[in-house]
Amino acid sequence: MGLSSSLEANGRRAVSGILALALFTIATPAFADGLVENVNGITLDADGKVIRFNAILIGKDGKVTELLSKKDKLPPQLDFRHDGKGATMLPGLIDAHGHVMPLGFQLLTLDLSATNSLAEAQAAIRDYAAKNPERLWIIGSGWNQEKWGLGRFPTAADLDTAVADRPVWLTRVDGHAGWANSRAMEIAGVTAASKSPPGGRIELSGGKPNGIFVDAAFKLVDKFVPAPKPAERDVALGEAQKKLLSQGITAIADMGTTMDAWQSYRRAGDGGWLSIRIFGYAGGIDAMVAIAGPRPTPWLYDDKLRLGGVKLFLDGALGSRGAWLKKPYTDAPGQTGLQILAPAEIRNLMVRASMDGFQTAVHAIGDAANGEVIGAIEELAETYKGDQRWRIEHVQIVDPVDLQRLGKHGIISSMQPVHQTSDRTMAEARLGQERLAGAYAWQSIAKAGGKLAFGSDVPIESADPFAGLAAAITREDANGQPFGGWRPEERVTREQALAGFTTGAAYASFAEGKVGSLTPGHHADFILIDVDPLLASPAELRKAVVKETWVGGRPAYQNATVTPADNQKDGETR
Repeated sequence: MGLSSSLEANGRRAVSGILALALFTIATPAFADGLVENVNGITLDADGKVIRFNAILIGKDGKVTELLSKKDKLPPQLDFRHDGKGATMLPGLIDAHGHVMPLGFQLLTLDLSATNSLAEAQAAIRDYAAKNPERLWIIGSGWNQEKWGLGRFPTAADLDTAVADRPVWLTRVDGHAGWANSRAMEIAGVTAASKSPPGGRIELSGGKPNGIFVDAAFKLVDKFVPAPKPAERDVALGEAQKKLLSQGITAIADMGTTMDAWQSYRRAGDGGWLSIRIFGYAGGIDAMVAIAGPRPTPWLYDDKLRLGGVKLFLDGALGSRGAWLKKPYTDAPGQTGLQILAPAEIRNLMVRASMDGFQTAVHAIGDAANGEVIGAIEELAETYKGDQRWRIEHVQIVDPVDLQRLGKHGIISSMQPVHQTSDRTMAEARLGQERLAGAYAWQSIAKAGGKLAFGSDVPIESADPFAGLAAAITREDANGQPFGGWRPEERVTREQALAGFTTGAAYASFAEGKVGSLTPGHHADFILIDVDPLLASPAELRKAVVKETWVGGRPAYQNATVTPADNQKDGETR
């Protein structure tokens, strides 16, 4: 994306910092038998029941050896002993649906997610361009016309007032629409004669493209943006890892993995600086075959990387009116969204993946899209009877008649609790009250026997899992609105919410035998935080502070508020 050499150098230093932190923050000898004690330990067993403990033994292989209570005797010899200082220990949290490289690039480019109006966005774009005169393209993301209260999509003319002399290309917060200025459209060859491609929409004003490109039309401009160099991708990966570890996330299902991203992950693994676990889902069949070949890859780098599935798109997003609905949008009567794949196409692609043992994860947001993919799974389950673990990503709007069907054939509903609090008012406007009975219906799916896995869709939303946990148990936003929760019957229990980010998320990626719970034989991936998520108020939970993050029995992140003196004392061998 045309990142400057100075930025690249800074990113390399960031990657080096991750390595240094993992190696030196706490003086744990490599491959040591160790103890982390004085913790309020919480994990879930296979049945979702809470197990509490006060210390954890870690073997030389970086895996959990034993959970201890205060009554248990300690081994006579230990290579290291670390004082948790009474913090709550949880299994490392797993984001069941995110985008690793886009997060990294969001951290390195223009981010408009904090802007609250078009005027604020224009000022931010203008300021960013002035501070980065060497950038041939101004690249960014995070704009949201709904949050701005604009009542329409922004236009190329709106962008031209901020920057007209260089191409500008900005991705909407949901990742399903792009906003171009006139210069970018000129470079892309977009004119009044340009036609919307299947599964996409060029927004028009006065019969001419107005700068907004939805879903499949996104590529009309995006393909002209200079591709990042491998070194720049490595910088982005380093930044993404640092951010995720600081939020207590030790593993993530990477939805839409590209070959370029995979090569960066492999370079990190080969170089010893792959710090999080990445469960890869290729961005389409071609990428799946190019990366993995005839079958899923093995687990690599001590179970830190695997390409085991493929991500397919059936529709777009609600915010850009690309979600495929059974009936027209309430606020756009002539539109029902975008059906990206025909019924035969989605089935053929799912068959192609399943034949070679790949897991399918199908993006479906609207009720028509969810009904279609559920139907496809029901048909294919007659042939593919093994442990397929069919995944549907987002599952935001479901016709109530289809909710019970989500409890059959082992379907995993991979959902993002923060989407409900972000999208609530928009969903009401888009759908009207009568179609909300199956909206973000977590508890209904669980009661139907469906399996839940929770994530964030980062960088569409913040990866902060504590905001996700709070939203899941309250269906209230950060301001406590609406009081009592939006459609509160769909709240989940604290244990269900925690499972969604641990055992459920691990199961969703065939990783339940490796991570997700602090069980003997599992990797010692855990975090130390300052609140007990099973007892804290929602407000306290949202403010949870991650003190330490460990991956494979080794420290990977320590909060900067912990003093060096404390580090030395904690790391001493006793």
